[in-house]
Amino acid sequence: MIKNYIKIAWRNLLKNKTFSFINIIGLAIGMAGALLIALWLQNMLTMDRFHEKSDRLYIISNHDTYQGEIHAWTNTPKIMGPTLKNDFPEIESFSRIDDGNEFLTTYGNKKLVSSASFVDPGFFKMFSYPLVIGDKTNLLKDANSVVITEKYAKSLFGDEDPIGKSIKIESDNLVTVQAVIKDPTSYSSIQFDYLLSWDFAKKLGFVDENWSNNSTYTYILLKEGTSLSKFNNKIKLVSQKHVNVGNNKIKSTNEIFAFPYKDTYLYNKSINGAYTAGRIQLVHLFTWIGAFILLVACINFMNLSTARSERRAKEVGVRKVVGADRKSLIFQFIVESILISFAAMIVAIICILLVLPAFNNLVEKNLTISVLSGSTWLFLIGFTLLTGVLAGSYPAFFLSAFKPLKTLKGKLNTYNKGISVRSILVIIQFSLAIILTIATIIVSQQIRHTKDRDRGYNDNGLLTSRFSGELDKNYLSLRNELLASNAVLSVSKNMSPVTDRYSNGWGFSWPGSNESDKKISFNRFSTDADAVKNLGFTLVTGRDIDVYKYKTDSNAMLLTETAVRNMRLQNPLGQTINGDGKDWTVVGVIKDFIVESPFDEIIPMVIFGPRSWFTNIHYRLNPNNDTATNLKTIAAIFKKFNPDYPFEYKFIDKNFETKFKETQSIGTISMLFAGLTIFISCLGLFALIAYMAETRMKEIAVRKVLGASIAQITALLSTDFLKLVIIAILIASPIAWWTMDMWLKDYSYRIEIQWQYFGIAGLMAIIISLVTISYQAIRAALGNPVDSLRDE
Repeated sequence: MIKNYIKIAWRNLLKNKTFSFINIIGLAIGMAGALLIALWLQNMLTMDRFHEKSDRLYIISNHDTYQGEIHAWTNTPKIMGPTLKNDFPEIESFSRIDDGNEFLTTYGNKKLVSSASFVDPGFFKMFSYPLVIGDKTNLLKDANSVVITEKYAKSLFGDEDPIGKSIKIESDNLVTVQAVIKDPTSYSSIQFDYLLSWDFAKKLGFVDENWSNNSTYTYILLKEGTSLSKFNNKIKLVSQKHVNVGNNKIKSTNEIFAFPYKDTYLYNKSINGAYTAGRIQLVHLFTWIGAFILLVACINFMNLSTARSERRAKEVGVRKVVGADRKSLIFQFIVESILISFAAMIVAIICILLVLPAFNNLVEKNLTISVLSGSTWLFLIGFTLLTGVLAGSYPAFFLSAFKPLKTLKGKLNTYNKGISVRSILVIIQFSLAIILTIATIIVSQQIRHTKDRDRGYNDNGLLTSRFSGELDKNYLSLRNELLASNAVLSVSKNMSPVTDRYSNGWGFSWPGSNESDKKISFNRFSTDADAVKNLGFTLVTGRDIDVYKYKTDSNAMLLTETAVRNMRLQNPLGQTINGDGKDWTVVGVIKDFIVESPFDEIIPMVIFGPRSWFTNIHYRLNPNNDTATNLKTIAAIFKKFNPDYPFEYKFIDKNFETKFKETQSIGTISMLFAGLTIFISCLGLFALIAYMAETRMKEIAVRKVLGASIAQITALLSTDFLKLVIIAILIASPIAWWTMDMWLKDYSYRIEIQWQYFGIAGLMAIIISLVTISYQAIRAALGNPVDSLRDE
């Protein structure tokens, strides 16, 4: 029986090649789009969940109230981990992770600048990074050992056995390779080239026991059976216990808690001190988009199938006359739908394999389809069957309901001038397409609006390089030679790149401040001299810090306008600000500049003089010279004062662009899937007008005989469909407004939603639908009426 159904389905596909092709392509595009999104979402939903003990792994987090709002953050003091392990028997193991470090490693003649993380020995008991070579029992228990990844071992040692080999970290620190582990996969948020012990960090002077310095991540493994709520209740006052001692002027109200590590990737944003938002919102958004595009493809399939209903009506009538019941007919049409779905899946997989590299580049992932995996094929088969049943359900019930007497007499007429089921399906299609189009327009406008925001600094020709090797020690000579080279106009050293925040803090006091002011959080920055000139800040009052001109400027400070407002200073110049255990004298005020997300409000900032610390050097290229020539000159100077290290630099304008990556990815993906949805919707519209033209052939012929022009007949056929698109616009607009208004609430610096966005999306939908409709309408209008009226 099934063999017979498949044979009939195959014959119908071959008999109606054009409609079969459109059917398969439309369904394939929808399936491919939904599967691409499913691949991405599967990566996000399984991030960090591959660790064998993930159900007992937690990250220590904090929450406290600042300026009336509860904030949560995951950075902790370096002493937190050992203290918790010592005081609370519920903890089986712990590890701190200090990531993002870049060091020069040397082996023989090979030199690589690579990323390193400092970890405790407990790291290997907690996280599942399989060993390739080595003994897992005593890893990183001293300062002279290192664990490297497989890829890094290949880069540094080639085909040599790395175990027991010594490599040099920076200029004079030798460590011995203890083990090689598998490279962290794309399902791991912890990425590194090699791991160093916490004792090595002590050796470099990176470790302190300051309970007010939240600068690392602390992970714990709780013993089996431990109640998380009871444990959190026991540890919540640990920070207060150690900060609020002696004559400490800053009284902490901070509470700590353990949060499931497997959830940190998705729930990376706190609301009212709880991690309830973040990337999980992207998961929800694109789950809906994936469902939308698959639904639109299925609707398209339904319309195409029912549009050819009259061609199948007599077949249904004959089958019923010879004894076929409705259930068997429904089953037959579902089988046909599944067959088309399998054909579409083959096309979809080919499409995915072709576009996956570009999609990976867009979402910055390494997504793959494992064609040899049984689970992959089970999922694809299940997905195909589900799509086939979903797409074929309505046509099956529709076609199987035909009355044999009417169909065999040729009196079947399923056209309905009112709002039919197929019309409703088209409205749904275009509503979804218009919602995605409006969303794309608003996302692009939000990005443009934010990019046009005054950054507070001039990034034209501004570059930054991190301090490495001998650069810090040789900075003054380096600075002087750069200025004398004619390749740069100005130079300054700073705490961080001007586009990034490396530090923030509270506990500042100033004349007129009160106890609550100590809970105001300030971003920190630093400079030695020429910050205003070099970085392009706007000086509001006072002067720039310049320790080379004013020797007392080592304790000087600049404030931003927002900082002045938060401090309520009427005359900030000359005021003494106490912070970081030092007294600083305000010498100038500058306009605010953006160092964090350009979508958020400006945070008050203090800029310390040379008594602070530095990690980066900024320099502005001379625009009178060719950029390549400038860089060649600068590279030679850097090599002179730091010969063992490669010259590395970043353009500040490129750094700033990275702040839009995630939002731009959302916009680009929305645009692509909006385009696909519109394309598939137009296929559905094509099907519906073909159906209507087919069912109204005699009416069109009579109108032509009575003198109706081609334009009048085209308008007759088009008007009903334009009404459907307009209805879709009216339905989609309020839904899109509500959705995007909720999305924009995540941004402090945001656009206002304008009516023009809905007008543009609606006009696009009308124009595209008109182009689609016109082809079939004109074709029907040009038909010979004799052919349609011959049997009358």
